[in-house]
Amino acid sequence: MIDPDPSQTAGPTRSFRWRRVPDRPGAIVAPDERLSWPRTVGLGVQHVLAMFGATFLVPVLTGFPPSTTILFSGIGTILFLLITGNRLPSYLGSSFAFIAPVTAAASPGGALGGIVAIGVLLMIVGAIVHVAGTRWIDALMPPVVAGAIVALIGFNLAPAARDNFVQQPVTAVITLAVVILSTVVFRGLLGRMAIVLGVVVGYLVAVVRGEVDFATVAAAAWVGLPQFSTPTLDPAVLPIFLPVVLVLVAENVGHVRAVSQLTGRDLGPLTGRALFADGLATTLSGSAGGSGTTTYGENIGVMAATRVYSTAAYWVAAVVAVALGLSPKVGALINTIPPGVIGGVTTVLYGLIGVIGIRIWIDNRVDFSRPANQLTAAVALIIAIADFTFSAGALSFKGIALGSVAAIVVYHLMSGIARLRGTDRDADPAA
Repeated sequence: MIDPDPSQTAGPTRSFRWRRVPDRPGAIVAPDERLSWPRTVGLGVQHVLAMFGATFLVPVLTGFPPSTTILFSGIGTILFLLITGNRLPSYLGSSFAFIAPVTAAASPGGALGGIVAIGVLLMIVGAIVHVAGTRWIDALMPPVVAGAIVALIGFNLAPAARDNFVQQPVTAVITLAVVILSTVVFRGLLGRMAIVLGVVVGYLVAVVRGEVDFATVAAAAWVGLPQFSTPTLDPAVLPIFLPVVLVLVAENVGHVRAVSQLTGRDLGPLTGRALFADGLATTLSGSAGGSGTTTYGENIGVMAATRVYSTAAYWVAAVVAVALGLSPKVGALINTIPPGVIGGVTTVLYGLIGVIGIRIWIDNRVDFSRPANQLTAAVALIIAIADFTFSAGALSFKGIALGSVAAIVVYHLMSGIARLRGTDRDADPAA
């Protein structure tokens, strides 16, 4: 049962102190509680490990400076905790939804401009949700549409995984094997760190095979500011970024609901604040040369396993991320990850993004005997996987953008006509 969050009655402001509770194994620790500081620091580091694999991979895949992205993931998490009144335990890491549009953009500056634009748009959506609630989101993107949009992003990235994989196939196969086996060989935190383990083992294999150059690592300083870049506004790239807003909204809303279930508190009223905070973090990160952000399911998994929902652990994780982002040596080391390791890991990651979309269908029991549901998924996925392109003057709409628009239009058009005609339960069109 979900109980109202008692902190909701306290207004927009909230004390940033936590009530100390005993370190009892298996005990539930609420967002406004904390364990001893040594234990809290340990949990914070655990959250860093959970987010690190995905957070550093996004800038590696998109060509952005890893240190900049890690720094702003920490800053973004701090802003998120402040804006949500220290009531919603979540970590903001790099969003994989930005990979496809960033790689399709003609220039790094234009890609950063697209990230900033999406951040601003997400803040606007957050403000609307804060006032009007989330029902309009559910109406615009029912599960079949939301699942299709998430799935098509993952499947559209398949060629990128292949291109890296074939450059160093031996290293890629070993990396892929370690990721797959780690999920069933290990339990607990190690099992959830399969991506990190795959990167570490694959990296060591690449070192032995002479596929890694450490020259830049040796030259990098231990402490210093990361590389910053300035975004440029390129209207031509904005259409390929627009579907990312839909994904970020779906992710944030879903994660708020998941944390509500875990904590037993009604955190729904914080959804608008969460969206606004993610939009602000994305805007700031893109303005400085970092990747866009999103709330991380990996860290929700850590909370589910430990039953510790204290926001204090997320403050620790954010501070650690900021410290890592201020070490050029760390960024230089991440940049030495070779294509084989990236290819092996992204074969899993991109596939999992697609599977997450399919899970949305399964978890919500989407009825695929309905033609509207069938054709929404079918048309959207094929457009994205085949990477259809449509140009209108200087604007170009590619697979993900077209597929996302198709998912929304096909579903609502078919559902509306079916209701008017009374044909909502017609037979399978493939029959």
